[in-house]
Amino acid sequence: MRLLKNIWQQIMDINPFKGDVLPSRVYLFERGRPCLPFPHLLNYKTPLALFDAFYTNAKSSDLFERDNRYLYVMGMPPVFITRDPAVIRAILLATGDKPGQFDRDTTPMTGIARVTGVNSLLYANGKVWRKQKQMSAGPFGKGSLFQPEEFHEFEKTFRKTIEKRLIVLRDAQKVSKKNISRVEIENEIQPIMLEMLVNNFFGGSVEYKELRERYVPALLSLIDYMITNTVAPNLSAIHQFISGKGTDVKRWREALEDLTDIALSGRGEKSGHWKNFIDKVEDEEALRSNIRVFLAGALEATSSFATWTLSHLSRQPELQEQIYSEVKDIDVYDPESLTEAKLLNQCLNETLRLTPSLYFFPRKATADTWLKLDDTRKIMIPKNTTIRLDIWNANRNEAFWGKEISGYPADTFSPLRWDELTRRGITRKNLTHFGFGLGARVCPGQFLGQLEVGLVVGAFIKVFKFKAVTNASGVRAGVTTKPDDGTLMDLELR
Repeated sequence: MRLLKNIWQQIMDINPFKGDVLPSRVYLFERGRPCLPFPHLLNYKTPLALFDAFYTNAKSSDLFERDNRYLYVMGMPPVFITRDPAVIRAILLATGDKPGQFDRDTTPMTGIARVTGVNSLLYANGKVWRKQKQMSAGPFGKGSLFQPEEFHEFEKTFRKTIEKRLIVLRDAQKVSKKNISRVEIENEIQPIMLEMLVNNFFGGSVEYKELRERYVPALLSLIDYMITNTVAPNLSAIHQFISGKGTDVKRWREALEDLTDIALSGRGEKSGHWKNFIDKVEDEEALRSNIRVFLAGALEATSSFATWTLSHLSRQPELQEQIYSEVKDIDVYDPESLTEAKLLNQCLNETLRLTPSLYFFPRKATADTWLKLDDTRKIMIPKNTTIRLDIWNANRNEAFWGKEISGYPADTFSPLRWDELTRRGITRKNLTHFGFGLGARVCPGQFLGQLEVGLVVGAFIKVFKFKAVTNASGVRAGVTTKPDDGTLMDLELR
């Protein structure tokens, strides 16, 4: 019955949404778009263009209709894409495991689940997700990470790891006897982030060389494979069979399993941060699934966060010097000293706003759901609607983040906008950049990620002056976003 209703509404061009404000329709075939408005083998590696395809012909004078769009074809439920921060906020806050709430749409993560497991915090829904969330609340919570005694031990091991790697980079430059060295910083950041997670957080033991030469390449290749396996699983399997690449995939998966074993090795002695995990785990495979997700996620998300921050700063030398004056005398990055490094924190916040690692969140309507916005307007989203919350474009929305609101254009890296927002009485409670999500599904690793990236960026600025090779970086998007030049820059020792 619903299928017939959908077909009838589509033929008659009846908007399936209801309420005070309605999204406008996207048609399957229209001129002038960068690509078709659905993922396929020709556009899946340029997902931001896919979002742009939804907005290209939105010519309505109404801002809501331009920022909220839906696709309605072939009798299927609507696909709803929004770059409207108010709508995104309302949907994220109405997400959970209660009847009638929005749930995560797992479609974009099927390839990931086939590799990491279906019972992970990333993929699971309902009661299974709730259990996974409870398991991760202790070790990743702010109250656990920032307990003074524990934090100092934790921060010290992180700081030593970073300093050790930067010393190697510094010494290599001294040996070369060059004043300036050209380096792709992304290649340096990735093994550092993985080392901090495996050795410092989980208390494992793996050599840096093995991380750099085996585990990082294997995980990056596996992540790329997961994306292809999500978009075209059958074609991916055929390609593996014909090309013999199945052997490579097996080797990458073995590397992830080995690294998972290393991360779990400190569990018995409660080394690293294991003492904050639940002692008895009902589902050991679910624990392994979550560790796999944490390993791949940390490599992707924190590397993205750190490289984007350094990329932005590489084009603003005056900001580098101001941050250097903040951090040059900081030897311990405890919560107090990090708070005092005000500009560094503003740069981190601005990075998450302008270039978020996680550029969209997938959701699905489990029932006909009335959504109430902060200004009391309402919209009804039909049951089974596929929802894509476009964080990348929402965080660049001029009406919410632009000059009239923050004093600076929305599409520029301007850390001082956070001072201006404070001066105007606008707080994070009123304005959210969704860098780590919001609501029940907020990223559990947000505090760990902020700590890691703050330490890396602060330590990097203490050792080097750095300048981007190109005038601007484009964006490379897969599971996360990254600068498309590998964060290529010229380094000069201070």
